[in-house]
Amino acid sequence: MNHNGNGLPILPGATLGVLGGGQLGRMFAHAAQRMGYFTAVLDPDADSPAGRVSHHHIHTDYADVDGLARLAGLADAVTTEFENVPAPSLEKLSVARPVAPDAGAIAIAQDRIAEKAHFTRCGVACAPYAVIETAAQLAAVEDALLPGILKTARLGYDGKGQQRVSTRAELVDAWQAAGCVPCVLEKLLPLEFECSVIVARGRDGQLVHFPPQRNLHRDGILAVTEVHAQNMPKTVAQAAINSARSIATGLDYVGVLCVEFFALADGSLVVNEMAPRPHNSGHYTMEACDVSQFELQVRTLAGLPLAAPRQHSPAIMLNLLGDLWFTAGGDKPVAPRWSDVLALPGVHLHLYGKIEPRRGRKMGHLTLTGATLENVRAAASQAATVLGLPALSAADFA
Repeated sequence: MNHNGNGLPILPGATLGVLGGGQLGRMFAHAAQRMGYFTAVLDPDADSPAGRVSHHHIHTDYADVDGLARLAGLADAVTTEFENVPAPSLEKLSVARPVAPDAGAIAIAQDRIAEKAHFTRCGVACAPYAVIETAAQLAAVEDALLPGILKTARLGYDGKGQQRVSTRAELVDAWQAAGCVPCVLEKLLPLEFECSVIVARGRDGQLVHFPPQRNLHRDGILAVTEVHAQNMPKTVAQAAINSARSIATGLDYVGVLCVEFFALADGSLVVNEMAPRPHNSGHYTMEACDVSQFELQVRTLAGLPLAAPRQHSPAIMLNLLGDLWFTAGGDKPVAPRWSDVLALPGVHLHLYGKIEPRRGRKMGHLTLTGATLENVRAAASQAATVLGLPALSAADFA
């Protein structure tokens, strides 16, 4: 054991801790173990995907004082795999161990109101919006913001906590349906496509980034990510990279950060939200880049140098939801046709170790890589057909 307070770097042989036992924690644990670290996971689920592959699984609530003390005792540094972990828990851990990202960055990412204020401070454009915390603010909303999307300020992800509204009456009903909690109303803009950028920033301020990812969502959940040199106009790609770097630097951020953007019909770019962790749209980095987003998470946490990642293959990522287990109809899950999928060239299957498939639940992903973009697209289309996913059309691609 290599407990060294805030002394960095923390070298292989030490133990790295993670709050959260989902698939992102699992992939972090795999990356850390490959580099020679031991891992400790704190998660309330006895069957959590990360807990099942880690050296230590502390099976407690994220706010449990004893559990946090045990994690601090085992781990030389601690990260998180999702943004809704209580910020005070990270604050507690940071007294004893290096924590990255810190509680302040997590707290901002947990609250859309604080998040948008941060984007504005960094000079990064958002969609026009209004904060609605009171009936008076609701009444004062400008007509120009309609039609729009009402989003709860807290605990919204994968399209949850969001309602489209076209009229004032719909806005009032939607706010009441949300329980009159603090919300943000965003103006609906003419969207060309969605994209994201993943950056990693060290404690010394060193900052590296992956190429921007072009993303397709279905029902508010990421379905397809495509990453290659022609996936978007170069001016849009550079603007996204510059904005993501500004947002990370403005937070004095340490760790891996994903920033999601809307590219508009007029060629401009507005920021949507940030995720203070590795991201679904960055899973392709495990096969298509020489350093993955999870290895960079390990490096930022341990205070190791950050090598600028290099993408060596065009890539497409297909999200695998629990719905795939029910394509034959009926209530009993049936395993998808993995053998037929794995017969395709350049296929990399990742299943997350979740015991029970459920509709809408992220069960895994498929990354396709190849020598040429045409090869990758052909294999991705075949994989989608085999699995019963919606057909990939030319419109889905850049």
